[in-house]
Amino acid sequence: MDRDTFENLVAEAIENLPEAFLEMLDNVAILVEDWPDRETLRVAGIRSPYQLLGFYHGVPQTARTTYYGLVPPDRISIYRRSIEQQCRTPAEMRELVGRVVRHEIAHHFGISDDRLHEIGAY
Repeated sequence: MDRDTFENLVAEAIENLPEAFLEMLDNVAILVEDWPDRETLRVAGIRSPYQLLGFYHGVPQTARTTYYGLVPPDRISIYRRSIEQQCRTPAEMRELVGRVVRHEIAHHFGISDDRLHEIGAY
């Protein structure tokens, strides 16, 4: 899939979020990258770039204090090549992109992987 089409899938996933969540997104940029860098893989505790589909880089809203200000935007990275490797059809890719975007936005709101498992988000 070409980059523009993939970026459109990410934009669609964001647009499909409930309005309440869109309104609450604060100081976060959502970017498409081909692969995670080595530092991100290290922080995530993952060896293969094929295993990491997205990553939240930043300070979750639940951890922000009154001293949180004048900081660069948090970043949600969506890894195009990793996702492409796991999908066989455009429909699978659309579904997986949506799931990864929602997952990383959950981290922006302070929801941990453990909590996502508890609530059945996987």
